[in-house]
Amino acid sequence: MKKADINLGWDKERIHAELAEKLEFPSYYGKNLDALYDVLTDICEETVIAVEGESDYGKKMLATLKDAAAANDKIIILQEANMTISEAKEKLYALQAKLAAYNHATAVLYYDGATTAPKGTGANRAQTMAVLSGEIYTLSTGKETVELLEYLEANKDQLAEKEQRMVHLMLKGIRQMQKIPFDQYIELQKLISEADDVWHTAKEENNFGMFRPYLERMFEFYKKIAGWCAPEKDPYDYWLGEFEDGLSKAKCEEFFGTLRSRIVPLLQKIQAKPQLDTSCIKGSFPQSQQEQFSEYLMDVMGLDKMHCGISTTEHPFTTTLGSHADVRITTKYHLDDFANSLYSVVHEGGHALYEMGVSDEYAYTVLDGGVSMGIHESQSRFYENYIGRSRSFIEYIFPKMQSIFPQLTCTAEDVYKAVNTAQPGLIRIEADELTYALHIMVRYELEKRIFAGELEVKDLPCEWNRMYKEYLGVDVPSDKQGVLQDSHWSGGNIGYFPSYALGSAYGAQFLKKMKETVDVDKCIREGNLAPINEWNREHIWQYGQLYTPTQILEKTIGSFDPNVFCDYLEEKFTELYNL
Repeated sequence: MKKADINLGWDKERIHAELAEKLEFPSYYGKNLDALYDVLTDICEETVIAVEGESDYGKKMLATLKDAAAANDKIIILQEANMTISEAKEKLYALQAKLAAYNHATAVLYYDGATTAPKGTGANRAQTMAVLSGEIYTLSTGKETVELLEYLEANKDQLAEKEQRMVHLMLKGIRQMQKIPFDQYIELQKLISEADDVWHTAKEENNFGMFRPYLERMFEFYKKIAGWCAPEKDPYDYWLGEFEDGLSKAKCEEFFGTLRSRIVPLLQKIQAKPQLDTSCIKGSFPQSQQEQFSEYLMDVMGLDKMHCGISTTEHPFTTTLGSHADVRITTKYHLDDFANSLYSVVHEGGHALYEMGVSDEYAYTVLDGGVSMGIHESQSRFYENYIGRSRSFIEYIFPKMQSIFPQLTCTAEDVYKAVNTAQPGLIRIEADELTYALHIMVRYELEKRIFAGELEVKDLPCEWNRMYKEYLGVDVPSDKQGVLQDSHWSGGNIGYFPSYALGSAYGAQFLKKMKETVDVDKCIREGNLAPINEWNREHIWQYGQLYTPTQILEKTIGSFDPNVFCDYLEEKFTELYNL
């Protein structure tokens, strides 16, 4: 972006000289109004011209500038007299509220499609999503919006910290969105809606061929978008960075290398030992009993049911509808294993606590919500693993567990060992803390190779199966339990998976820091998670997207060190397996 500040009260020669220098006009520029119009209408780069003052010639100059801006949408004219800072800030909040309303509508459509909508309604939702997405695109990238944000950016010293961040995030999003052709943006939103609907059926029917054409289009779309938005970047690096600011393949390789060097030897020691008994969490557990247990778990976690609801879906997720005042979590009930839904509810509940803990002053703005997928997953996996799989938590909820599931004939210690067994398996969301990162590494490697042109979508099932055998030592019996198990690719969340492993590692450091001021084990033993929730709210949740992920980490734990996570795993599983 180029920018020039001029005063229309200057003499003719100075105005033209300033414009020519600041905007790097060609040497043949004639320094008259006709020449100015010609050179401005040929500009291909976003250009902002801020004007103030007036004179007779200045009025003619301003008219020419406005005519050029009308002919070339890359030209933005900012007039000091157009609006006051106060008026601009009012427009900023009104714009965000309107965008929040549109996003509320699209979120409701997505939530409905993933939970209770009839199977044949996907195309109908896709049509509506396309229309709404078009309105969002137009509102977000329109000239009036850009002029407003450019004006505020030019006067950011008069904005509060939160408003500066709002303007920064919105301009970043707009500049990226403007690089995507309008028709392609709409087509992608329609594809995501259709792909998600087809994925549900394909998984149910164990039919990768049904989903394959949608996934091929999805990866091709994401390669093109990366090329449009950041042609100087590696396409996969671009998408990794979209989910976790600053993340790249190089950083992933370093991170996963550290985990692999410590997890694999630990897993090998465990596999040489007798496996822990998991039979106590297997059996027959009617959905009605599990639903009652889910409601209890939400209460223990401190989730406000006036603002957080729960439903069922094929692949559990959490979503916010409109603002952090309305958050929905989902789960899936396995009638032969109540622990599956237990940890689904606690995991999604962690996401919900983060969303609901954002400061009310950020509602209906771009700051409302978690700052990155890595920080978000740190919260979900914090509650799922560091709280939910702890011995103290199992001991606290065990009496209620016995009350709701009278068929249980085991002890709290039996359950604790059963839900912490380290045993390679097929399903990522059912994986234990130790092997979970290996599931993520498989997905990371596959995505990386598709972006590099080293792997085609049609070969994903075979390569998935091969890597599961290599990384986890298990044979994949079906695509339903293999390449079709996750909903992420159907929803366009390509590049998301490494955030799960990062979140686990972030969470270990948050826990270590929290223990300096909070007796975490005592809180869990007593079923009083309020002090834990308050620590997370004070250090993480309340800020929403005010700070970057790096700033959150620096303010809370200093610097990121994945060895803290590895230390936690070694200590826990050494005790569990008597290594």
